[in-house]
Amino acid sequence: MAALEHATIQCPYCWEMLDISIDPSVSEQTYVEDCQVCCQPIVITAAIDDQGELTVTAEAENA
Repeated sequence: MAALEHATIQCPYCWEMLDISIDPSVSEQTYVEDCQVCCQPIVITAAIDDQGELTVTAEAENA
């Protein structure tokens, strides 16, 4: 099992910077995670390209 990748995102509601962990064994994933500060739902989309580069976006669930 591959080690988790770590990323920092900004909450689209309260603007706090949040540390998250991404499972690199899944090349593309979208899931909802609550903000650790304001508890609002954030849609997180993560993708790992062919070179192993991680791209993460965070959007408000009701956007």
